[in-house]
Amino acid sequence: MNATAIVIIAIGAAVVLAAIAFLTLARRSDVRGAGALSAETVRRDESARERRKAAVAAERTAADAEAEGVEARTGVGAGLAPVTSDTGLTPWSPPDPDAIGVSRRQFFNRATISLMAAGIGTFSAASFVAFLWPTKTGGFGGKVPIGRVADITAGIRTGNGFFYAPEARAWITEYPSEAISKAEEVYADSLMPGIERGFIASYQKCPHLGCRVPQCVSSQWFECGCHGSQYNRVGEKKGGPAPRGMDHFPLEFSAAEEVTVDTGVIVQGAAIGTNTTGQEAEGPNCVGASDH
Repeated sequence: MNATAIVIIAIGAAVVLAAIAFLTLARRSDVRGAGALSAETVRRDESARERRKAAVAAERTAADAEAEGVEARTGVGAGLAPVTSDTGLTPWSPPDPDAIGVSRRQFFNRATISLMAAGIGTFSAASFVAFLWPTKTGGFGGKVPIGRVADITAGIRTGNGFFYAPEARAWITEYPSEAISKAEEVYADSLMPGIERGFIASYQKCPHLGCRVPQCVSSQWFECGCHGSQYNRVGEKKGGPAPRGMDHFPLEFSAAEEVTVDTGVIVQGAAIGTNTTGQEAEGPNCVGASDH
């Protein structure tokens, strides 16, 4: 699974979780908030109660006040009907927020937190899956199997000295055994396993401006048709404007003689003037003439 697929899956999961969270909170707010009183309604009710109290107080007569005074002193109603302060109204008490639901602000706060949690959770899950997913192999930029030793040797013979591995974007050529001692002084250790087995893998891209370098069967060199850079069969520069020899890839060999090109490691080509094999042009050049 590549990075693009993981990102698409993560985004899709986040959207689904966000929609579920939003619908759940919206439904809860609609059901529980049906009996909620707004601040304006509460203020209006308090004002109405004050007005009723004022009206009741205005209707009381002097006799009522006297009767209340006697009753307060003697505990006897003095022939008058007991005066009660009950107005018939039930005292108001603040509603329980948990009983009437959530306010609009609470709803949006909870929705925001839920969506953020869902997004972070989805991203974390996708990252965890991507971390555990096996690294892609077999394509350029990784380790590319190109066949058995015997098959590559046969391919070099069939290709008149050159074997091209398109998946690895590399040329495989033979490295002469008599030049191995010189190679040890020039090439990186990562290239030596392949050189010691008689092979070297050269990146097809010209170090000059990146053109694909083809082989020249007549000269037994690599010769770039873009600007005339030339390299011997193992990629050492022989002519043209290139700043160095062709770059190389390490080769790996299994117990079953399977050969793998590690295209994830690019080893810079040898410096100008390097000529470990001593190979000169073996025939007419395909592009211009060398400056050696």
